[in-house]
Amino acid sequence: MATQIVTIGFDFDAMSGFIARGMTSPTPISRGEFGPVAVPRILALLAKYHVTATWFIPGHTLETYPAQCKQIFDAGHEIGHHGWTHMPPNDMTREKEEEGLVSANELIRKLSGQRARGYRSPSWDLSPHSVALMLQNGFLYDSSMMGNDYHPYRVRQGDVIELEKPAVFGKATKLIEMPVSWTLDDYPHFEFLRTKQWVLPGLMNASQVLENWINDFRYMKSNVEWGILNYTFHPYVIGRGHRMIALEALVRTLSEEGAHFMTMEEAAREYDRKFPFAN
Repeated sequence: MATQIVTIGFDFDAMSGFIARGMTSPTPISRGEFGPVAVPRILALLAKYHVTATWFIPGHTLETYPAQCKQIFDAGHEIGHHGWTHMPPNDMTREKEEEGLVSANELIRKLSGQRARGYRSPSWDLSPHSVALMLQNGFLYDSSMMGNDYHPYRVRQGDVIELEKPAVFGKATKLIEMPVSWTLDDYPHFEFLRTKQWVLPGLMNASQVLENWINDFRYMKSNVEWGILNYTFHPYVIGRGHRMIALEALVRTLSEEGAHFMTMEEAAREYDRKFPFAN
């Protein structure tokens, strides 16, 4: 019997992403402040459809909004790791990346009773050290890469990538990759962002984006015997009224069409049972 699993990940960045980009004037900070406003309405929607999600929360948000983070955990959702700040690991030293990994994990332990089982790198940009650090710190899965759409896979370590030579792939590790895609992320579709170097136009029609999101599930259902589809949302993005209507339509439609909603940890363990790691 075909099984189609769906995970929903919420990156509760609040204002940390704006701070990491040096956007610390009142207006960008206030954009991040809408995240905590949206959290209760998202939690209510998930409860309405009995969906348990995974919330990737930076240490900055855990310390800035402890009440909202506790509300998320108390509602039964998984708490994943999303760095300490929202600085991409590839822009950090190994020492700074490790420091943030350990510090934020301690906050997650205090909130949930255990360290995070899953990691999502800020801006989906791992460093050459990230895999080793995740393995050293006992993570089950990562959700930052895009090498597949409906199937998790084992993260490699030791790739050699050079401009004028064929890629040399390293060995697979036990770390499970729960692949993501910008197409299944609300941010590039909806957020308008202007810096001195570039503009992200965003502001797309939510109904049209919803159609794409639903069709990716329908393709999996029609063509894949066993698969996992991962959606990524940000409270201060998806929490706007017309987008909440789209989010509810997504959850309702997928539920009616047979999706099995899981946390990312549950889905990763399902993959691990089905495809055990061979040393």
